Amino acid sequence: MRALSYFGPNKIKVVRKPDPRIEHSNDAILRVTRSAICGSDLHLLHGLVPDTRVGCTFGHEFTGTVEEIGPSVKNLRRGDRVVVPFNISCGTCFYCSRGLSANCENTNPNSDVASGVFGYSHTTGGYDGGQAEYVRVPFADVGPMKIPDDMEEEEVLFLSDILPTGYQAAEMGEIKGGETVVVFGCGPVGLFAMKSAWLLGAGRVIAVDHVDYRLEFAGRYAGVETVNFRRVPDIVTWLKDQFEGRGPDVAIDAVGMEAEGSKLHRVLGMGFMQAGVPVAINWAIQTVRKGGNVSIIGVYGPPWNLVDIGTAMNKGITVRMNQCNVRRYMPHLLKHIREGRIDAKGIITHRFPLSAAPKAYQTFSDKKDGCVKCVLTPAA
Repeated sequence: MRALSYFGPNKIKVVRKPDPRIEHSNDAILRVTRSAICGSDLHLLHGLVPDTRVGCTFGHEFTGTVEEIGPSVKNLRRGDRVVVPFNISCGTCFYCSRGLSANCENTNPNSDVASGVFGYSHTTGGYDGGQAEYVRVPFADVGPMKIPDDMEEEEVLFLSDILPTGYQAAEMGEIKGGETVVVFGCGPVGLFAMKSAWLLGAGRVIAVDHVDYRLEFAGRYAGVETVNFRRVPDIVTWLKDQFEGRGPDVAIDAVGMEAEGSKLHRVLGMGFMQAGVPVAINWAIQTVRKGGNVSIIGVYGPPWNLVDIGTAMNKGITVRMNQCNVRRYMPHLLKHIREGRIDAKGIITHRFPLSAAPKAYQTFSDKKDGCVKCVLTPAA
């Protein structure tokens, strides 16, 4: 099959690889119909995630058609169209039984970091991802959700990751009605965090970024106020002043390890002297009001960062974070899509055939041509 393959930092190619096969009785093989490029894939591309190995295939946001199933799979049949959570979970372990599928202890047993994840580093199990013509899906009765017959793949594609991730970000902020919210980052996850904040009852939402077209898109798509942090003297002071000098009730980090905004942290993070750039975390801690909530959904690699934990402690802040427990949110968010409250496919700005995946990555990484979200079509 054709598949994207990693050859080292900033080096990817579409190559021929062996077709995946059934390895366990609960596996399924999918013919991939859509596969998106995520900001987390850029962290891999840029060499910032430990143990990302040459030859691995990225891609953890995908839909597909079932081609083959193992003998113990009961819920799927050949020809079913499915959308698949990015995290691989067993459904029965200590964590899965508590709804924490992102922390499954059976799909990534050699690490205490996260569950198994499609198309990510070997710190999350080393499973090949969906930026390919075919992909193996373990525990096929647990993760995949059938796509309703009257819906298209692109309508539900982002149930695989970024829509539930944005929703969980807002939920972890404990938005119940009337709260003020600041979202750092106007990428796809940030956009869905903004939409989710409104759905949960936020009273005011401000988005922070430094790329004008992303800010303009956020204003149109999510109906939020926006600010370019490069155009104010001090973003923390500016934001606090929007909320009577106290700061917002909730601050969401939807940026992660490649944040802009501090030359020092960029040098330390991109030089591997800390695990990424914690600018967005620190701004969230410094901006939120005393006793407020900070929600971290942006991705950071282990082991450590220079985080302003002393300020968080002395302000009495609640800080919550996790990889998204995707499967628990999929039915609820599907309903939001069906009933028109979320236009998930509305963030797609670019589509590429699988053969053009390196160009798609370059466009997304460089923020060229108004790119917000890229989708690959392996069959094209």
